Amino acid sequence: MMAVRMNDKFFAKLRLRSGLLLLLGLLSVLPSFGQGSSPGTPIGFELRKIAFRLENGVTPAKNLPETMLGGVAIFDYNGDGRPDIFFTNGANVATLKKDSPQFSNRLFRNDGNGVFTDMTAAAGLAGSGYDMGVAVGDYDNDGHPDLFVAGVHHSTLYHNNGDGTFTDVTVKSGLDASLNHPDPEFGPWWAITAVWVDVNNDGLLDLFVVNYLQWTYYAERRCEFDRVGDYCHPKFFKGQPNQLFLNNGDGTFRDVSKEWGIRDHVGKGMSVGMADYDLDGRPDLFVTNDASYNSLFHNLGNKFEEVAFETGVALTEDGSFISGMGADFRDFNNDGYPDIAFAALIGQTFPLFQNTGKGSFREITTESGMHEASFQMSGYCAGLYDFDNDGWKDLFVSGGHVQSVPLPGQPIDQYNAVFRNPGRIGKWVALTEKAGFSSSPAARHRGCAFGDLDGDGRIDVVVSAIDRDAEIWMNRSAKSGHWLDIALHGTKSNRDGIGARIKVVTKSGVQYNHMTTSVGYASSSDGPVHFGLGPDSRVEEIEIHWPSGVVQTLRGIDADRRIELTESASKK
Repeated sequence: MMAVRMNDKFFAKLRLRSGLLLLLGLLSVLPSFGQGSSPGTPIGFELRKIAFRLENGVTPAKNLPETMLGGVAIFDYNGDGRPDIFFTNGANVATLKKDSPQFSNRLFRNDGNGVFTDMTAAAGLAGSGYDMGVAVGDYDNDGHPDLFVAGVHHSTLYHNNGDGTFTDVTVKSGLDASLNHPDPEFGPWWAITAVWVDVNNDGLLDLFVVNYLQWTYYAERRCEFDRVGDYCHPKFFKGQPNQLFLNNGDGTFRDVSKEWGIRDHVGKGMSVGMADYDLDGRPDLFVTNDASYNSLFHNLGNKFEEVAFETGVALTEDGSFISGMGADFRDFNNDGYPDIAFAALIGQTFPLFQNTGKGSFREITTESGMHEASFQMSGYCAGLYDFDNDGWKDLFVSGGHVQSVPLPGQPIDQYNAVFRNPGRIGKWVALTEKAGFSSSPAARHRGCAFGDLDGDGRIDVVVSAIDRDAEIWMNRSAKSGHWLDIALHGTKSNRDGIGARIKVVTKSGVQYNHMTTSVGYASSSDGPVHFGLGPDSRVEEIEIHWPSGVVQTLRGIDADRRIELTESASKK
């Protein structure tokens, strides 16, 4: 086992200063999140390294998987209350096998005080193939989070045994037959990521897998006529449909992709966000596609209908195909309806789609200032979290181009960025150097995951980067407001409470969030549902709409802590 130590002196000073910072924050006049907050409130991060390097097995022929990997997960695998970190990793591209220790996936246990210990071998999570993404979810409701690892022509389901180890149950679960054998029509499946979601609200998590395109290894360069010496554009490949597997409740799954209407829609999937966008009690799915139309799958209860064009999210405001990368499907304007944000490449912007509350979306990329702020950036992973705890969800994007050869005005190595949400006034502001991200060299960043790694109430970020050390960005936002984390435990609903909608009321206003582990590009964040509360040290009311239909209300909750909430037995 290998321990990776952050700066212990820093954490000691942090604990000493935390009380003073809180007092200073209370003495400051913080603006209400009902009115929007001051554009000057800083969001800041401090870099910590961790001993993991994303190895893509680069070849002279520039095979496409080499630039698409890098999923990250933050989840508490051993139940000790501290979020741990899991990284997917590549393999030999020609064989799609991990034939060297450098290609191992990695699990790091969070020991507290900035120490992360490599537990990969003990946990049995090294993996065997060219792995892309990861999805966290307790599919058997035993209280221990399990892992689905998506990969090129081979994906794996790991069952968490509850003793610090995992077992590969891909064959036993019935997933192997559909995922790891060539399809007669679409060939070997290339899975980028997945989402755990209870599509039929039966209390069991189902698995939705996002597939990319039809690819086979080639030894010679294939696209010199397209981009000399670089990766092929996805337009030169045929796409693949996504897949849906229903949970049978006995540890097995059945492929219902055709009967639920998923197989009929071929795309080039890159990420998936889950939310109930029309508040009908059924979870819907938004999928970004690479240089193609986005997909929005509306849940009818026994099948999905694809409604991206009808709802206004198939294309961006100029009508062009863009390289839709990582997405988050979450309410960023506090009106109770989930919105959409996702990353793309330089010149394409990072689109924002605002839910109208009438079954459709309106793109606000230009009017919100996001067009101007992101036009010169390329990004992969995206996540909507309230980093300064002012009551408004900000947008983090991991920076990096898909290509490996720079073109004029298109750097391949880029910094990460956070876009501060101004609330109902002003425009979104890009923070890179001011947020501290320039303290690490620009890179081809890929996956990212979010969680409070040190328990201080501020959301931290872990980011992978091709052929670079992974980055842990500890949130040091100086004027951070109050906060509340809500950890859900379903009884009639799934154990994780995935799909539950939460409303929080304070003196300053109302805000909303929901439980999902599918955030960003090929990544997963399994933490409590986080709320920044601004100046309010007490929550007047919490209302939870569980997937089962149970509505639960709590009143008079003190802030600045994590609460554990178990689903009640009755509807009210």
